[in-house]
Amino acid sequence: MEARILRLNMAGQPIEWLHWKECVNLYARGIVSWSLGGVVRRVCGGRSRLTGSQTTIDLPAIVACHGNKLMQMRLDPPLTNPALFYRDNCQCLYCGHYFTFDELSRDHVVPSSRGGLDRWENVVAACKRCNQFKGDKMLDETNMELLALPYRPNPYEYMALINSRRLRGDQFEYLRSRFSRYSGEGLALL
Repeated sequence: MEARILRLNMAGQPIEWLHWKECVNLYARGIVSWSLGGVVRRVCGGRSRLTGSQTTIDLPAIVACHGNKLMQMRLDPPLTNPALFYRDNCQCLYCGHYFTFDELSRDHVVPSSRGGLDRWENVVAACKRCNQFKGDKMLDETNMELLALPYRPNPYEYMALINSRRLRGDQFEYLRSRFSRYSGEGLALL
């Protein structure tokens, strides 16, 4: 899989993951202010008619950009099943077994039918068997316990979660230094 480039705002906050072509565009527009990490890709351009030399640009793993539009990081990251399953380390938080994405489902700790919201703080990864057994019951109405409390990942954790399969060591180190104390094993094992 091709590595992505982490885009930051001028404050060093994560904004988005970029394809290398999008990063070249940022350099061409002159809005990259600083960069970190190793080279993700070397891009070769045209040749000079005068010297015959070819232009090249080394794209780093992390770029910070300025511009007219102030880029804001997402304080409330969107809840998706892949990010949820990575947050919970692909583990059912009821039985404790590990599963593939296809074998997991999103369970509402306080069921939707009982007023529970579809929010990070109320959902956990659950195997389909445990989710079906729990149904629309509250935990105290079952013989089940949570292995960990659900939490909303901060923006740094979320960026690691949504790109975990292509995350480079230098990108992970940058993001990890800003993880919250609630980060579980899912983030620690990326």
